[in-house]
Amino acid sequence: MKAFADLYARLDATTSSNAKLAAMRDYFRDASAEDAAWAVYFLAGGRPRQLVPSRLLRETALRAAALPEWLFEESYQAVGDLAETISLLLPEAEHHSDAGLAVWMQERLLPLRGLPPDELSTRLPRLWAELDRQSLLVSIKLITGAFRVGVSKLLVTRALAALAELDPKRVAQRLVGYTDLSHRPSAEGYRALIAAESDDEHAQRGGQPYPFFLAHPLQADVEGFDALLGPPGDWHIEWKWDGIRAQLVKRDSRIWIWSRGEELVSERFPELCALAACLPDGTVLDGEIVVWKTAEAPSAVLFETADDAAAPGRFGVQPFALLQQRIGRKNLTSKVLDAAPVVVLAYDLLEWRGEDWRQRPHLERRSQLEAVIGQCDHPALLTSPLVQGEDWQSLARQREHSRTLGVEGLMLKARASQYGVGRTKDVGVWWKWKIDPYSVDAVLIYAQRGHGRRASLYTDYTFAVWDGEPGDPARRLVPFAKAYSGLTDEEMRKVDAIVRKTTVEKFGPVRSVTPTLVFELGFEGIAASSRHKSGIAVRFPRMLRWRHDKPVEEADTLASLQALLG
Repeated sequence: MKAFADLYARLDATTSSNAKLAAMRDYFRDASAEDAAWAVYFLAGGRPRQLVPSRLLRETALRAAALPEWLFEESYQAVGDLAETISLLLPEAEHHSDAGLAVWMQERLLPLRGLPPDELSTRLPRLWAELDRQSLLVSIKLITGAFRVGVSKLLVTRALAALAELDPKRVAQRLVGYTDLSHRPSAEGYRALIAAESDDEHAQRGGQPYPFFLAHPLQADVEGFDALLGPPGDWHIEWKWDGIRAQLVKRDSRIWIWSRGEELVSERFPELCALAACLPDGTVLDGEIVVWKTAEAPSAVLFETADDAAAPGRFGVQPFALLQQRIGRKNLTSKVLDAAPVVVLAYDLLEWRGEDWRQRPHLERRSQLEAVIGQCDHPALLTSPLVQGEDWQSLARQREHSRTLGVEGLMLKARASQYGVGRTKDVGVWWKWKIDPYSVDAVLIYAQRGHGRRASLYTDYTFAVWDGEPGDPARRLVPFAKAYSGLTDEEMRKVDAIVRKTTVEKFGPVRSVTPTLVFELGFEGIAASSRHKSGIAVRFPRMLRWRHDKPVEEADTLASLQALLG
């Protein structure tokens, strides 16, 4: 554990990618395969579920540190991180454990899940007494499921590739699915990550998907598209669906469904598993899972694709909020499945009859994809329709209808492009031409400290809009969104200073403030919600700019948000 804790400290102490690569190479060079397997899991983003309830951790730490509760709470508010607070307040251990990360995970930490509170209260102090201060911090982060360090999966891939003298793309492919909750890191699995390439490697993939090819944001005026992109005929153009991107893998007479987050989600979509009956072995499709209601469904909301002349087709995609409600259900009853039926809108073919097709041009992959879907002829598998336009201005006009159609804009895929790994341009390019976000001017009413490097600053904000028009004596501010991104470091420091000066009340880690600050908030989607006080939920809110020019009284109203629902 100590070696991994030292690696964490090295990674946390620098923002240099080269320094982080050097730290990981040093660790992997000296670590056992068992320890390295778990290190890759955590560094690449794997997070097992919380092992011990936070309240029990706090109570046990209070007793072990012999501190009054008020002092612990004040310390927590100052530090901003539970694991770091506990690690600083517990007494220094006299005897340090020599056991590695794998032993700690498999024999000491994972067995904590599900133990009775009395046993946990006895066992935790004994475990903590074996660890030095840095190892204690890391172990508590692992217990809470809150382990994060400033390392991307791409950087981990590069470190392993350099260590094993492999193509980073080969390592990236092997890493797909490595951090899924169902995966248990092992020495054998780690050795497979860094093994020399073999001729039969592809045949041994089982249900493993491919790394996803990601699109670049297209931020340019349409007048410059001809010079930037060439004619529209060089591109396959599709709608950008608002769903869950996924790969369907059919091998060995089974089907696996993987989300872009590399989570195995087959059990969440039983109706899609039925596609195993019509797809041949050795088929991998890339597409979007959406809630879809056909014309036969009485509650269907059907949208037409639109241009100035006529609508070339119809589709029945439903808002993402409906899919989100289904994902959040623990039990998928027949009622839930009937209320939110899903389909896959497929837009790429990555493997066909066991052969990797990613190096073939998109034009060829798309043609074969349409043939595969036609042969399958299943209502849950549809082809993502292509959008036609004689020039970029025509396509821009169609893009303006995106919100009416329930989509996020357009996707542009070079007809000659291969299917790459991650967000790259070395084998061709995909562009996402998204519509501008919704935006409203909102008032900051609550603030909370951030985490990690932001733990000393108030950087997480709650925003509100008015529930009435100016002049209404009964109008008040109603909270509707939280946001923590979009400002520069300098702006956040200025907001932090204002929060401290205008604090009205404290509620644990949260401060209510006198309403003085207005921000323009952007968000990708909006839906009615009975769970929120405002009656509205927004997706991916972020701060677009600080409205120094706008007084609080002129911020937007709840009616403004409700109008966006239409």
